[in-house]
Amino acid sequence: MITRRAAIQSLGLLGAGTLLERVNRVFAMTNERSVWVMPDEGEPHQRTWMAFGIKKKIWGSKLFHEVQRNLVTIALTIAQYEPVSMLVRQSDVAVAAQLMGSKVELIVCPLDDIWVRDSGPVFVVSEDGDKAGVDFNFNGWGEKQDFDHDAEVASFVTQRIDVRRIQTNMILEGGGIEVDGQGTAIVTESCVLNENRNPGVSKVQCERELRRLLGLEKIIWLPGIKGKDITDGHTDFYARFARPGVVLAGYDSDPKSFDHAVTKRHLEILRTATDSEGRRLEVVVLDAPSKVREEFASDDFAAGYINFYVCNGAVIAPEFGDARTDAAAKRELQRVFPGREVVQVNIDGIAAGGGGIHCTTQQEPKV
Repeated sequence: MITRRAAIQSLGLLGAGTLLERVNRVFAMTNERSVWVMPDEGEPHQRTWMAFGIKKKIWGSKLFHEVQRNLVTIALTIAQYEPVSMLVRQSDVAVAAQLMGSKVELIVCPLDDIWVRDSGPVFVVSEDGDKAGVDFNFNGWGEKQDFDHDAEVASFVTQRIDVRRIQTNMILEGGGIEVDGQGTAIVTESCVLNENRNPGVSKVQCERELRRLLGLEKIIWLPGIKGKDITDGHTDFYARFARPGVVLAGYDSDPKSFDHAVTKRHLEILRTATDSEGRRLEVVVLDAPSKVREEFASDDFAAGYINFYVCNGAVIAPEFGDARTDAAAKRELQRVFPGREVVQVNIDGIAAGGGGIHCTTQQEPKV
């Protein structure tokens, strides 16, 4: 029961020709060794970035206020452990200030939606202590939703904090890649090799460019699944590193779910995979809940525990009202993150829209 985000109140799939015209250019690939490395999420953060960008025409009236409350809950929970900078449209500043007070920094920025994990920069650092943000050319998950404003978020954030913006011809979202900070990544083919992002680009080309951008040495490819949710199967709903050599993976035990077969296959791949150091991965399985609270239950409800967020001193994770699996998820998270407090929060509105805590956050590393 891990079902995820359809194109909520979809604004319509834009013409495929538009995408092909925009990406029909030389895919800039080099064999140069990267001077940049994407840190593990568990490394110290400067802050967390979020986006207060809810729109009724996307979310609908029923979810609108609940999603606002969920975003505020996530932001205020994280703010107990590290600074939070919240992007917010000018028209929403007053309500955001009322809901969060001075505990969260509000920064005016045009927005289309709340998914800063995908629209924001993917931060990287160098051995010399420099920091930069990779702009992966957010295109609304293959032009499934309006993205004109969100396409500029990565550029806006890097300018705001005065760090270099690293450009690429690759189209990808932050939720589509998971790293251990020591050269290993997990990536879903259904996302990055999708014709709606990188038409005609091979796996070898993608690997070469991701190595250049993120300092990778080994990529573990999971198949994912296309067309079942708006993201085409982001990695951060399937598998996450707790630390190098240890991966938390989701499993959907419901044979009627489209995620049943794919999560079973992912577990098979991960259990035989090795990381960049040649270590066999320890795979910790988090079963999806068998039930959720009825008020916001839907076919698009993202009922999985993998989309947690690691911040300074804590892991912010969802709970869904299934006492057995909620408790099991918290127990396993506490075991694999022994130095952090595990805090579970209700995100039913966001989950009803097919997303999770990780989707709404983007860490900025401290250097």
